Amino acid sequence: MAFWFWFFTGPAILLALLSLRGERRKSRYVAARLAESSEWLPRATVIVPVKGFDDGLRENLDALASLDYPDYELIVTAHSAADIPPGVLPPRVRVVLAHGADAATGEKIQNLQAAVRAASKRSQVFAFADSDGHPTPRWLRALVAPLADEQTGASTGYRWFTPHPATFAGLLRSVWDGVCVSMLGANDCGFVWGGAMAMRKETFFEARVFEYWKNTISDDYALASAVRAARMKIAYAPGALVPCIERLSLGRFLSWARRQMTITRVYSPKIWWPGLIVHIFYCGGMAAPVIAAARGHWSALWALALQLPPGMWKGWNRARQARTALPERDRWFRKWGWVHALWTPLATWTWLVVLLSSAGSNTIVWRGYRHELRRPPVV
Repeated sequence: MAFWFWFFTGPAILLALLSLRGERRKSRYVAARLAESSEWLPRATVIVPVKGFDDGLRENLDALASLDYPDYELIVTAHSAADIPPGVLPPRVRVVLAHGADAATGEKIQNLQAAVRAASKRSQVFAFADSDGHPTPRWLRALVAPLADEQTGASTGYRWFTPHPATFAGLLRSVWDGVCVSMLGANDCGFVWGGAMAMRKETFFEARVFEYWKNTISDDYALASAVRAARMKIAYAPGALVPCIERLSLGRFLSWARRQMTITRVYSPKIWWPGLIVHIFYCGGMAAPVIAAARGHWSALWALALQLPPGMWKGWNRARQARTALPERDRWFRKWGWVHALWTPLATWTWLVVLLSSAGSNTIVWRGYRHELRRPPVV
């Protein structure tokens, strides 16, 4: 075979096999976390920013107001009252309006800052949610449990897209985004997700999160940087997995994915660059055998037989773990869980397209606002 064939297929097969490391340990960790019942249930403040309408917004806020947790308050925060659609607020919710005017700091972050300042003085934990997710009743218990370990600076869940109706674009986004769950597990996690993250109040202020939130639009990457600087760890809480049902077109999905990866490239290049390099080899490793076969070297297809199964098995395993964490969505997983295995090669190519498209500009459009991203200075 030609040099270019081995240049791509060799590393691609090796990377695929190496990606299976730690899967058994992670499965045991997820099972243990889902089975645990923590007795440490301190007073908590749950904060959710709202900016206009999201699919299922009323139901999502109702879910946050009905969590199975003994003592917590729910704060809905927004820039102004006009950002909260009428008829969506549940009873016994506090509304905090920020009216922020800091042009260098994202509006969402200014809203979160205002909510933290207004939080109950009795609260010992801050938990943050997104308005487009529908958390389960166990969500807050799962997020708080890892914080019982005082060496844990923050805990994080993640989202799982369960689109209804299940369109091609919605299912592709579910498979594409589900790959990120592989980065969360038994080890110290590399990031937190803003739609399901929590910190002890004392840790929040000792880690100077407010300072890390200045001059940025990324609440979660900045919070993770604060935890890292405080030399504390980030723990994954699989019970805080959040189903999302948002419907969208293929164009909107690709635009959304590009925005996510542009934010990652600016605020966490240590995640973005390895992702790009790995996907260049993954996709090159898929293309090389096909090109060789088209030129008459049919035996080259053995490379696909070695490269594809590990990734497809990981996709199946992610869906299996998510199904265990979200028994309320069991019907969706029984009908559509298989796409997380069979569509993994398609999602891999989508990752490459999105990563490349996010390489050329620092400008994003988010919630109707245009942002020029600049990595904030080290605090």
